[in-house]
Amino acid sequence: MSEILFGQPYYLRFDPKLYAAMQPYPPLGTLYAASYLRERGHSVALFDAMLAHSEHEWVRALEIHAPRFAVLFEDSFNYLSKMCLLRMRQAALVMIRAAKAHDCTVIVSGSDATDHLAKYFANGADFIIIGEGEITLAELLDALKHSERQSCDWHAITGLAWANPDGSITRTAPRDFIRNLDILPFPAWDLADIASYRKIWRERHGYFSMNLVTTRGCPYHCNWCAKPIYGQRYSVRSPENVVAEMKLLQSRYAPDHIEFADDIFGLKPGWLERFAALVVQENVRIPFKCLLRADLVNDRIVVALKRAGCETVWMGAESGSQKILDAMEKGQSVEQIYAAAERLHRAAIRVGFFLQFGYSGEDRSDIENTLQMVRDCKPDDIGISVSYPLPGTKFYARVEESLGEKKNWFDSNDLAMMYHGTYAPEFYRTLYHVVHHEFRMRRAIDTLVRARRLRARNRLGLARLVASVPYHFFRWQLTRHQLAALTNDERPRTKDLHSLSFFFRH
Repeated sequence: MSEILFGQPYYLRFDPKLYAAMQPYPPLGTLYAASYLRERGHSVALFDAMLAHSEHEWVRALEIHAPRFAVLFEDSFNYLSKMCLLRMRQAALVMIRAAKAHDCTVIVSGSDATDHLAKYFANGADFIIIGEGEITLAELLDALKHSERQSCDWHAITGLAWANPDGSITRTAPRDFIRNLDILPFPAWDLADIASYRKIWRERHGYFSMNLVTTRGCPYHCNWCAKPIYGQRYSVRSPENVVAEMKLLQSRYAPDHIEFADDIFGLKPGWLERFAALVVQENVRIPFKCLLRADLVNDRIVVALKRAGCETVWMGAESGSQKILDAMEKGQSVEQIYAAAERLHRAAIRVGFFLQFGYSGEDRSDIENTLQMVRDCKPDDIGISVSYPLPGTKFYARVEESLGEKKNWFDSNDLAMMYHGTYAPEFYRTLYHVVHHEFRMRRAIDTLVRARRLRARNRLGLARLVASVPYHFFRWQLTRHQLAALTNDERPRTKDLHSLSFFFRH
């Protein structure tokens, strides 16, 4: 039995796109909260929805642990949690009702609950934490353990919300954020079933990846980015603290790879250089991927990344149109995206582009600029989305009047346009396939050219690449014609066959 049962409502199985990719990570934010509470003497257990089949396993965990408190503490380092997917909200409400049926006091912390307090209270939540959660949760649990709920003055606990008997909702003053992240204990890795994660990664991908975070928050002003937990505040762990955790993971779990889940990695001046030096000094150079802004990628940063073991940098490129980047208040230029990709590739660091279509005011010329940017920069991978208005953002306020009844995606592959964009929703779904097929075709051609020059011997891999080129080419042509038909544009002409003839020439 445990006094507190932690859970979070992101079930990988409920997200078909991510379930097919099968790259699961333990819920880092939840593990931080569990570790913080355990350090203060509380008995804790974890239900890990990431690997669970359904909410029925949560019910089983309630029966096994018989907790007094059920804490749904979302993993705010998982960008999908910040997207507030409808399927995961459904799961959260089922979990809350189940916990109430087992006589638990239910406490919730997360982006979706913050945006929809009344909905969560109506389904049985007793308290909702607003903002950074560990300290508020500790103070609340201490108060609940030592007094009756009716006699407590919750107003003294900052960063908290609850429903009153008359149906009104009380919110206390905002909680100050933790400035020195080094005071936090490392995540409670022992609560997660690391062996199962390792087995999945090794069987599906041939290596084992674990997740770390070096920061909290983001100071930039992209007006479509929801920040219900940290706002625009930004705190960073010391390089010494991060490297100490890497040493712990290396000795206990031996990961082959690290994903740094920061919104922006190494933003603080001098941080990356110190981190790289410590990684080498302590012999913990584990290959990793991270997320950076293009305007931060200079030669000095690239040298530090390479020295520290960086294999892949993802960038929120978003658009190849400066008009759209300015409208997003992105704070970077198209030229900086080109320069960053060139610097990283020159250092043999892989590049990933996050692309966003459908932002208000985007037209076909803006889309073509984005496609040309992908062709020119040749990223090693891309992720495609459409603009997604979330409460609390300037973008949401701008398009709110045109929003329909649906205000959240059901899962990460939904891609619904929830406001009146330049084109109909089917246009953007088709555009998604156009961009992917062209990208896969061009990348396969480039890989084959390099393999021929290097006299590569992997015949099976080369055969698969050769077979993929005509497949993606014809799918690209088909979807381009479908896209043209959706907008009554002139049909694409066959001169674009140069992409396929390029392959045969080489």
